[in-house]
Amino acid sequence: MRQTKKLVLAALFMALGIVLPFFTGQIKQVGNMLLPMHIPVLLCGFICGWQYGLAVGLVTPLLRSVMFGMPPIMPTATGMAVELAVYGVVTGILYAKLPKKIPYIYVSLLGAMAAGRAVWGIVSIALYGIAGSVFSVQIFLSGALFNAIPGIILQLVLIPVIIIALKRAGVLKDYED
Repeated sequence: MRQTKKLVLAALFMALGIVLPFFTGQIKQVGNMLLPMHIPVLLCGFICGWQYGLAVGLVTPLLRSVMFGMPPIMPTATGMAVELAVYGVVTGILYAKLPKKIPYIYVSLLGAMAAGRAVWGIVSIALYGIAGSVFSVQIFLSGALFNAIPGIILQLVLIPVIIIALKRAGVLKDYED
């Protein structure tokens, strides 16, 4: 039964990752800044565990690309798929291993965000190289940090609030393995 609940929740997070960009993507710069696909993947890692976070993170950008053409499959959706998979894995592992106290929600979240962005940078070097483009430090800093500041702030505010609310409501106790 527990696996079925996790599977259903993972499907819900994937659906959110596919739908949320419609709300922010009407203005491309806003969508790029708020990182709407990241939030459901990070939540999935926290709530369902690293395996589901990995799957949702890996599949969501690729599925959205195939379904709607956005983000473009190469190099954007492919790079995002690896980045978001890392988000799901790291949040799931850190949250499972660390004490279930509020500061550790932030540790898990920040660890996942740093790891995901680092891996995105490494993968992007290869993907841009395959595409015949250069992935510079400037592009990395712009995409991973400067343009993403509003989304990073949103994640740091919204995700802990949701996790804390779910814990207080008793919803997360079933998912803490």
